[in-house]
Amino acid sequence: MSENAALNAISPIDGRYRRHTEPLAAYFSEAGLIQYRIRVEVEYFIALHGLGLPQLPGLSAEQVEGLRGVYVGFDAAGAQEVKDIEKTTNHDVKAVEYYIKDRLAPLGLADRSEFVHFGLTSQDVNNTAIPLSMAEATTDVLLPALQSVRDDLARLAEQWAAVPMLARTHGQPASPVTLGKELAVFVERLNHAVAQFESVPFAAKFGGATGGFNAHHVAYPEVDWHAFAEQFVGEELGLHRSHPTTQIEHYDYLAAWCDALQRIHTILIDLDRDVWHYISLDYFKQKVVAGEVGSSAMPHKVNPIDFENSEGNLGMANALLAHLARKLPISRLQRDLTDSTVLRNVGVPIGHSLVALNALRKGLGKLVLNEARLKADLEAQWAVVAEAIQTILRREGVAKPYELLKDLTRGNAGIDAASIAAFITGLPVSDAVRAELRAITPHNYIGTAGA
Repeated sequence: MSENAALNAISPIDGRYRRHTEPLAAYFSEAGLIQYRIRVEVEYFIALHGLGLPQLPGLSAEQVEGLRGVYVGFDAAGAQEVKDIEKTTNHDVKAVEYYIKDRLAPLGLADRSEFVHFGLTSQDVNNTAIPLSMAEATTDVLLPALQSVRDDLARLAEQWAAVPMLARTHGQPASPVTLGKELAVFVERLNHAVAQFESVPFAAKFGGATGGFNAHHVAYPEVDWHAFAEQFVGEELGLHRSHPTTQIEHYDYLAAWCDALQRIHTILIDLDRDVWHYISLDYFKQKVVAGEVGSSAMPHKVNPIDFENSEGNLGMANALLAHLARKLPISRLQRDLTDSTVLRNVGVPIGHSLVALNALRKGLGKLVLNEARLKADLEAQWAVVAEAIQTILRREGVAKPYELLKDLTRGNAGIDAASIAAFITGLPVSDAVRAELRAITPHNYIGTAGA
């Protein structure tokens, strides 16, 4: 896309963020969809020749190569030709059919042209082409981007595994953790969510006008068309065939795919917000990029814009995915056209996802740990060792230890190392237990978090 075209794009994923979403064009652009439709039609035409029908003698290796070249070599000129045909047909799939038929004569197949799109309805093509594009975009683009974020987080979690940090539950100081452990939580959540996402099949519908192979069966009743469809969809296209169906795919698996991706995005929104808060607490500085401006009015600012950009785009993606998941499985009787117009937008949330993932990676790469600030916050919150002390006192049989520590610490902003030490001195415990208690500090009271 030219710079001028990007400047005039209505959607930011095709304009401002085009550099991030460019890899998705081959899967979800209009030209991309046309190419996938041609691929399905051509592979179906080839597969029909394997049925031993008298009208379809076997294809030569050169003919098969030539047929596949129709979609393998598909380019911008081809896409424009299909769109020009569509101006006459006013039907996008029929335009694809005519485009393929026009290329059969040089292959010596002109006399078999009526077996292009034989017995099919448009949704046999759309409901295979679109899940095929989704499957390949997921494998080629989306999953690698998710894996890169996961790997970046894992490296940071390992790097900061032993760095103590004050926890905040309900926004209040709580038992210390380590920074690495908190990031490892997100790594673990992503591992599970991505595994669930990957387990969702990409389903296709292939069964004629209303799902019963009516036209196929009346023409060739001796052929097991359901077995043919299972082999074609499952082995040739690598998709899961839904059966029985109406005219369209159920979209239940597609809805599950949307829901699974939403869960991944929700985890990443949680990460974006946590890191944003850590930056606001000055636990992280951000690497300054020469020439960048943080605020149009305040020259000193280095804003957490990458995490904000990521959060915003993840929210946009989830809003669209939620609509896809709620709408697509619903169709009036054997079908209505609402699924068609909605499906054309399936690449849009993936575009927002890709923008968000790139922004998140950029933000993570700019983080600089401000360990002095983490230490200062811990030193200012000696009250957090109250949990440790009262637990050891419980072990030692001291009466009402929780209440003792509550009276000492709750609402008392002056708790420091000295006041904790004085409290320990007055406890009815042995010198060995006192030494054990005095060894506990906000900096080392991290349990197994650093392990």
